[in-house]
Parts: sequence; C-alpha cells; structure tokens
Amino acid sequence: MHSSVGQILSKLSEMVRKDFSIFIVLTVLAAGTDSMTRQQLKKSTKMLKNNCMGKNDVTEDMVGDIEKGKFIQEKNVMCYIACIYQMSQIVKNNKLNYEASIKQVDIMFPADMKDAMKSSIEKCKDISKKYKDICEASYWTAKCIYDDNPKNFLFP
Repeated sequence: MHSSVGQILSKLSEMVRKDFSIFIVLTVLAAGTDSMTRQQLKKSTKMLKNNCMGKNDVTEDMVGDIEKGKFIQEKNVMCYIACIYQMSQIVKNNKLNYEASIKQVDIMFPADMKDAMKSSIEKCKDISKKYKDICEASYWTAKCIYDDNPKNFLFP
C-alpha cells in the first residue's frame, strides 16, 4: 500500500511542478496584465508553499516569515527554499539559474518591483557557486536577495 501511495504522491508532485508555469500564465492572463500584483503573486504561490512544506517537514513557524527576513539556518528550511525554487523552475540541473530567475521576475512580478528584484538577483547570482548543495545554495541566495532589498522580497 505504501509504495502505491508514494507513487501517487510522486506523480502528483511532478504534475504540480509541470502545471505551475501554466497556472501562473493563466493567472496573469486572467488578471489582464503582463504581471501580477504582490497579493496575486502571494496567492498563486500558496500551492507551492504547501507542497514544499510537506516535502521538507517544516512548519509555518519555521518558514512563514522568510519574506520578513526570518531565515532559520536549518537543513530542512534550506531545502524548503530549494524546493520553492525548483518548483518555480529557477533551479535547472540542480543549480540555480540566473536567466530563469530574471525570466520569472519579468513574468510574475509587479512592474514597480521588477528592476529592484533584477538588481538584487544580479548582485547575488554568484552566491550559489560557493555551495555544492542545492539547499544551501538556495538558502544563501534567497538571504542575499532579501538582505539587498527587503522591501521587494517575496517568498511563499
């Protein structure tokens, strides 16, 4: 029984990852703009948050205030951040991808936040090269982006 449940969850996770980009595009189109508001962006990433929290055994207390700068330096929190980046297609071949990050900002972020976020991503793009582990690379990159521009930092 456990193996079939595991297979179902694995397939569901694959579907969520593949369908997330389509979901974001449809959300943007439904909004009738070329990007989302901060509130729309937060709502659209709730599914990612729930999925990644379960996969990484973290609680709301552990990850709920990342957007406010509360970065708990624990492996499961680091891997939660990596999971969000993977499901957002910012991680390619188990590495953070600068071009994919910029593309996500162009597609998803409100116009008034785009330039600031791109600037922070540019400043922090080499942080991940210091770490072999994708969880650590994701964590320290996210923290760098937050530290550079807390006002415009968004994270589910």
